[in-house]
Amino acid sequence: MAEDPSVPLSGGITPMQQMLASGTGALFTSLFVTPLDVVKIRLQAQKTPFSKVLSVQSMPWSIHQPKWKCFLYCNGLMDHLYVCQNGNSCMAWYKTPTRFTGTLDAFVKIIRYEGIRSLWSGLPPTLVMAVPATVIYFTSYDQLRDFLRAKIDSKGRYIPLVAGAIARLGAVTVISPLELIRTKMQSRQLSYRELRVCIQSAVAQDGWLSLWRGWGPTVLRDVPFSALYWYNYELVKEWLCRKFCLNEATFMINFTSGAISGVVAAILTLPFDVVKTQRQVELGDMETLQVTASKSSSTWLLMQRIRAESGTRGLFAGFLPRVIKVAPACAIMISTYEFGKTFFQKMNQEQRLNGL
Repeated sequence: MAEDPSVPLSGGITPMQQMLASGTGALFTSLFVTPLDVVKIRLQAQKTPFSKVLSVQSMPWSIHQPKWKCFLYCNGLMDHLYVCQNGNSCMAWYKTPTRFTGTLDAFVKIIRYEGIRSLWSGLPPTLVMAVPATVIYFTSYDQLRDFLRAKIDSKGRYIPLVAGAIARLGAVTVISPLELIRTKMQSRQLSYRELRVCIQSAVAQDGWLSLWRGWGPTVLRDVPFSALYWYNYELVKEWLCRKFCLNEATFMINFTSGAISGVVAAILTLPFDVVKTQRQVELGDMETLQVTASKSSSTWLLMQRIRAESGTRGLFAGFLPRVIKVAPACAIMISTYEFGKTFFQKMNQEQRLNGL
């Protein structure tokens, strides 16, 4: 039987279908994980004044700043810098109708007093970056993995590791300037019509490379995470399929494999996440307060400084929150993505059979 030329590579689905599957997975992941982060931020805001939220709650090291106007927000796919002007533009995040006694109490009271939509406040603007980044990342990974297996080694266990690292590097490189521009627009209250002016002024002042400010620390965390994630995901999935005598992975096997591999990758790359968090917040400080960047240091020196100030534990600060967030996000994303690919595979097979 001849292959349909309209359905190339990647298990019988087209790149466009891969993009649709990954985009759907990104939406599901964001819808599930965002409420967890909203509640986390609201609990942080309750414990400390707005001006100290970042310096007290997110930083295990001592940074002496008189005022913070931004914090990190995660929708399960990306960390975003969320800009606040003295709390005025963050009313959805910092409403406090009553005090929360814990996570479950926060969920109940936010829904009761503010409506269920408040659990997804801040989601739409971050999806503008997260969905394209995820589509580029997952589609690139599948295409690269299949290409390397076809050209180099069809059974090589290192193929997912290499493909995952390259795919993530490409996605971060494409999205990094867009995320920086989004932060600039938000901090200066710019409209989308002024986007071109914003880009031109940044390039004229600091050159084209300034659009990739913050790229280095992000790559240092995300590329190793991606390489470890895909390597372990393929390994765990294969092992579970053998254990349960299955020819193809089920939804639950994909879900479990994604959760396990996500946790392993998150733990091993946690020190880089700590460094990346500090760098990203410093970048937000530069954009919102219009201050000059402090003298930059290498990642290794920064890690040494954190270790000197807070001990080895400082490099693994935020261990539990990161694992709790990463495990379900990775599980939902990969299982939804694989489910979408299976759906399109079956649809394409039916179309080919009907065309005979």
